[in-house]
Amino acid sequence: DSLMVIYGAESKEVQEQQEIYKKNHQVNEKKVRHILDAHGWPEKKIIGEQGNWTICNVIQHSDNEVRVKYLPMMRQAVLDKQLAPRFLVRAEDRIATENGQLQIYGGQMKYYPETKSFNVWPVKDPENINVRRAEIGLDPIEQFLKVRFDFDWDLEEQIQRSEAFEAEMKSKEAG
Repeated sequence: DSLMVIYGAESKEVQEQQEIYKKNHQVNEKKVRHILDAHGWPEKKIIGEQGNWTICNVIQHSDNEVRVKYLPMMRQAVLDKQLAPRFLVRAEDRIATENGQLQIYGGQMKYYPETKSFNVWPVKDPENINVRRAEIGLDPIEQFLKVRFDFDWDLEEQIQRSEAFEAEMKSKEAG
């Protein structure tokens, strides 16, 4: 992310680092998949918050089919208090965005080449996003975006963005 700030998201420097990242990710994904397939979700007392963070980051940056495969395991880990809800909703939102759907909790940003900036991927029912976030134990979207991305939530803009997204999806479905 810091290279994007310095050189721009489409720069040679960022692209070079992305290639290194991809090679490392393949190794990490293989290890994580082996652990989860062989042992299930590890107990938090064994791996700690950092271990959960690591496993979830690997899953988050894997193909969507990997996220979908481990989503039930993540849901159970949240119910069993072995995983913080923020990791689960991050995966759920990523699955939705990868499927070209509205996200639920607002955790996914999208790069918009036309403005050369990031913004929140369109959200289902933006007016009630904080209700959904509170139900699962998350901070309000305004607080999350400010802390995580130094980004200001603009409800009216998000309503317009989400309505335009839904209209485009309906248009594609119609034909």
